[in-house]
Amino acid sequence: MGRLIKTSSPGKDRQLFEKGIVLAIRELFKQPGMDSNTNDLLAYIALSLLAINETIDQSVAAWEKRGYWVKADRYRMEWRWAGLQGEALKRALIQEDWAGAVNIVGQVTQKLSSVKVATKNRMGTPWVGSYKRLVHLN
Repeated sequence: MGRLIKTSSPGKDRQLFEKGIVLAIRELFKQPGMDSNTNDLLAYIALSLLAINETIDQSVAAWEKRGYWVKADRYRMEWRWAGLQGEALKRALIQEDWAGAVNIVGQVTQKLSSVKVATKNRMGTPWVGSYKRLVHLN
C-alpha cells in the first residue's frame, strides 16, 4: 500500500471557511426578506465559525511541540472570536433572535473584511441544508 498524502491543512481549511463565510454574507445582503435560504446562510456562517475554532488547536500544536508557548497563546487569542461568535450565532438562530443574529453577522463582517473572494468563484452554494445540520447538532 502506498503512502497517503494529506493535501489539506488547518490553515487551508480555515481560509476556505473564511471565503465561504464572506460569500454567504454577500448572499445574505442580497436577500429581500427572511426565508429558508436566510436560515441556511446564517446556519452556514455559524457552523463555519465553529469549524474555524476547531482548526486553531491543530494549527498551534506544532508551535507547542517546539516550546513556542507565547506564539501559540497569542494565535489562540487572535482567533478566539470565531468560536464565541459561532456559538452566539447558533444560539440566536435557535432562539429566533434575528436582531442578535444581524449584530453578530455585522461583527463577523468586520473581522473578515480583509478576505477577498472573486465574484466568479467555484464554491457554489455550500450553505444549502446548513440549518438542518445546525438543528441536528443540538
